[in-house]
Amino acid sequence: MTAAAEALDLARALIRCPSVTPDEGGTLGVLESALKPLGFDCHRLPFSTAGTPDVDNLYARAGSGGKHLCFAGHVDVVPVGDRRGWTVDPFAAEIVDGVLYGRGAADMKSAIAAMVTAMAQVRAARGGWPGRLSLLLTGDEEGPAINGTTRMLDWMEAKGERADVCVVGEPTCQKRLGDMIKIGRRGSLNAVVTVKGAQGHVAYPHLADNPIPRLIETARALDGRVLDEGNAWFQPSNLEITSIDVGNPATNLIPGLASLRLNIRFNDRHSGAALSRWIAETCAQHAGAHELDIAISGESFLTQPGALSDLVASAIRKVTGIAAELSTTGGTSDARFIRRHCPVVEFGLVGQTMHKVDERCAVEDIAALTRIYRTLIEDYFAP
Repeated sequence: MTAAAEALDLARALIRCPSVTPDEGGTLGVLESALKPLGFDCHRLPFSTAGTPDVDNLYARAGSGGKHLCFAGHVDVVPVGDRRGWTVDPFAAEIVDGVLYGRGAADMKSAIAAMVTAMAQVRAARGGWPGRLSLLLTGDEEGPAINGTTRMLDWMEAKGERADVCVVGEPTCQKRLGDMIKIGRRGSLNAVVTVKGAQGHVAYPHLADNPIPRLIETARALDGRVLDEGNAWFQPSNLEITSIDVGNPATNLIPGLASLRLNIRFNDRHSGAALSRWIAETCAQHAGAHELDIAISGESFLTQPGALSDLVASAIRKVTGIAAELSTTGGTSDARFIRRHCPVVEFGLVGQTMHKVDERCAVEDIAALTRIYRTLIEDYFAP
């Protein structure tokens, strides 16, 4: 069987596992069955934390001595949404006109299949492993991201297991395979501001305290600040108010509470702690009595262009002839955790249909991605 056929078969087997986050749906068993015959030492790593879903993860490593190249990704997928909108069964992994359909086809089960197949091809060609190769696979990337990659990295460090570099297989490409590598991401902060007042009848406002005007002033002050204008590698940071809630069904009632929710995507000119202080100070100035809840899901990071990005870009160019753009655009990924462990970049399939109805990828792109990953491995371990 050709490498392209092997990668496609494995991708289809993974898509047929309904691994809606945080359920791994049988994907890890499929991968263990593929990895153990190759000589991988596989570790199932289930983690739990009070108040969050239990998550099963997999760390697999082969080879000994020399440099250590890690591939990372996630087996969990987002829900399918309205199944009636799909033209195919989202977990049937059907191929229509050279295109593989299914939840996870782009994000990112096909990339995981390409990783495994590329590793197997290198082993077969060399008659053994050129160094240390590993897979760091979580079932918690699309969820809270608490019991997945970050806990696995803690486990690795406790075992004295450390990769030298890591490639995450997120769908980074915009229009065609090879057009973009992610070398960083903006950070993400979520906040909920609840302004407290006193409920009362609208005809007797002196007996009540309407929190809505103070919430509006707070929202205006937060939304009115220009955080920055971006820099050489990052687009400008942006604050977006995502919801304003009063929960008042009555027309003659002054509410006792009013809240807003916001998200900030911030570049490396900021830290989550500094932004949190600014939000707290702004609320103290405008909101009066209030409660503030802030959660930082990740700090911004940048892997400076250099050896790792050059390695990936070279492999892309050799296979596709495309000069990949280095970018920090898009949402968060588990690379934000891996960057504390080792240098990390992201490269995978075209992401135009990820999280959408009829998620899909071209079969030929899976084959090409497998060749890119194989070239990357061979070049990394070249004498």
